[in-house]
Amino acid sequence: MNIATISRRAALGAALLPFTRARAALPDRPLRILLGFAAGSGPDVLARLLADGLKEALPAGVVVDNRPGAGGLIAAAEVAKATPADGTTLLLGEVGQLAMAPSTYARLAYDPAKDFAAVAEVASVDFCFVVPESVPATDLAGYLAWAKAQPRLNMGTFGAGTPGHFGAAMLAQAGGLAMEAVHFRATGDAMTAILTGAVQGMFGSMAVVLPQVRAGKLKALAVTGPARAPVLPQVPTMAEQGHPGLGFSAWFGLVAPAASPAPVLAALEAALLRTLASPALAGRLVEAGFRPSPQDAAGFARLMRGETTRWAEVVRSTGFRAIE
Repeated sequence: MNIATISRRAALGAALLPFTRARAALPDRPLRILLGFAAGSGPDVLARLLADGLKEALPAGVVVDNRPGAGGLIAAAEVAKATPADGTTLLLGEVGQLAMAPSTYARLAYDPAKDFAAVAEVASVDFCFVVPESVPATDLAGYLAWAKAQPRLNMGTFGAGTPGHFGAAMLAQAGGLAMEAVHFRATGDAMTAILTGAVQGMFGSMAVVLPQVRAGKLKALAVTGPARAPVLPQVPTMAEQGHPGLGFSAWFGLVAPAASPAPVLAALEAALLRTLASPALAGRLVEAGFRPSPQDAAGFARLMRGETTRWAEVVRSTGFRAIE
């Protein structure tokens, strides 16, 4: 048995400690989960489902603290520098903050690889490319043909440097479109823009756009996951429509300041994995448009490293570089 295998097994064993043993190391103060996105956004839905599920495991309580702005960077920087680093302040981070940001921003107030300790992965979500009812297209090929003929094409995003932003950039590259990205800070503003036709397309997380698609107010032309979404089985994937390179998802997980005590991190990891094993919580996540993807700290850390490399290549291909 090699050292890597021993290390992986040791990490998994720590995550699966009997909960009564791990619980002794949990903080006796309420856990504060910072979120870099506004109330009502897809990440906010996930955070509140998770906080509700953690009530039993963390009797001191869980508070979701929304700190929107700069594509989630404000919240990430605050957690990276949180004092004391005692395990009571965590970030529900996502791919943009933890993997895209190093390549996207010339100046970043934190280093995801050095400033955070992984606790556990929580869930992932596919994106859905939606258009307003006024756009005369029922599939991706029809949209691209229509979009090429437009004198101006606006694509809505939930912030510069976010998955939806790079999804729009990749679609424009693939389709040869002259596209202008319009970045919104608030979810409500972005939804108003797409519903009224002020923007003519948007990659929105399934959790955000699903209600409007189900209500018939937006048209869903494609999903970005590896397979059709169970909540929208009639909508084909990007790959099915000839664009396998446009497949992407966002993942979410909890991270803590790097200096947090190891026993506390292990206890939080065990509590989170135990909570995510609940069929009831898993069902609520799926219904909201998420895919439960619980993974221990070691696995989540590997995911972050691999995705940082992958998205660096995507960012370079788009030519995007934010100043700050």
